[in-house]
Amino acid sequence: MKSMNRRDLCVALSSIAAAVAVRPAEGQASSAATPAQGASGEILLSVQRAYPFDQLPASKSANGESRAVLHGVLPTGEAVELHETTLLPGHMPHPPHKHRHSEFMLIREGTVEFDNDGTFQRVGPGGVIFAASNVMHGLKNVGDTNANYFVIAIGRES
Repeated sequence: MKSMNRRDLCVALSSIAAAVAVRPAEGQASSAATPAQGASGEILLSVQRAYPFDQLPASKSANGESRAVLHGVLPTGEAVELHETTLLPGHMPHPPHKHRHSEFMLIREGTVEFDNDGTFQRVGPGGVIFAASNVMHGLKNVGDTNANYFVIAIGRES
């Protein structure tokens, strides 16, 4: 099997994000009036849907803003959460931390510094960061412009 490069990874992760959905797009038929729930009571991401940027709910903070895209469980059992963040120059979304779920961060614009358990690496547009489960990590916008990136979190906290 051929090894996966960054472009292949971005395409694969984008495909995952595009293939999952909470409910059908506006104007499309649905088999249920409300989103289906998985066995654990989480929203089952089993209906395809597009997520236009201007329809994503934005949450502003002193560091920038975040747009929630989706949160639920795939039919195969994986918990998934996806959001886009705009981070102001010189800011961090939060202090370095660790958690049970794993995260992929896809950098769309700007330059960020990834704190990988005390080792720092700059990542620019098109770059991908992987934060493993239970390992300290952080992110800081070290550029002169806003940094925009997507976070795909896979797994549960408990």
